[in-house]
Amino acid sequence: MPDATLVIEDLHVAVEDKQILRGVDLTVEPGRVHALMGPNGSGKSTLAYALAGHPGYRITGGKVSFKGEDVLGLTPDERARLGMFLAMQYPVEVPGVSVTNFLRTAMNAVRGEDVPVREFARELREQMRLLDMDPKFAERSLNEGFSGGEKKRHEILQMALLRPELAILDETDSGLDVDALRVVAGGVNRLRGPGLGILLITHYTRVLRYISPDFVHVMVEGRVVQSGGPELADDLEASGYERWRSDQEAR
Repeated sequence: MPDATLVIEDLHVAVEDKQILRGVDLTVEPGRVHALMGPNGSGKSTLAYALAGHPGYRITGGKVSFKGEDVLGLTPDERARLGMFLAMQYPVEVPGVSVTNFLRTAMNAVRGEDVPVREFARELREQMRLLDMDPKFAERSLNEGFSGGEKKRHEILQMALLRPELAILDETDSGLDVDALRVVAGGVNRLRGPGLGILLITHYTRVLRYISPDFVHVMVEGRVVQSGGPELADDLEASGYERWRSDQEAR
């Protein structure tokens, strides 16, 4: 089995006519949690959507490989089947499609086989229990009328069922109260292990109290400007991003 490492080299990404990413270099290894932090507008979510293959994010330079394959040459569904997963900051509402139907269809597509109904139902119930979700939630239309906490729990539910080898979690803590954050973080921590690499994108250190990172990276104005251990998050909490902004402006 190929090594499930994500390697990003000198990645440049534009949205419409605006260049957002300006040479991102980053490696995410299996079994490790990499926290990507930065102020609003620094390009964190742009990186997430570009990695997932969103058509509105145009690659203008650089390389991305996962498990030794050129990710940029794959469609979004091919990336998912390869083992990549994106938990979006703002999940899309899909009226008329139930959570149950969506999840079973996604599982069948990613696993490349028809998952037996009983097996799927058993696994769905168990994962919902672990995330403290009402069983009736599965009957609702996908993300329609969901609270912020419900949307984030559903993203982690997807992650648990799809069993990716790389999870890109974009602002998973956004809009969550402390109780919901504990539940969602607990779900992520249960899935941690040697077979899963996690890129955790946030601009607050709060979530890192619940999901301990192995590495922390700072992104400012479309570049990763510093990397370090968990102590770098403490430094950010104390001093913010201003010194890196100043360095970028001086270039």
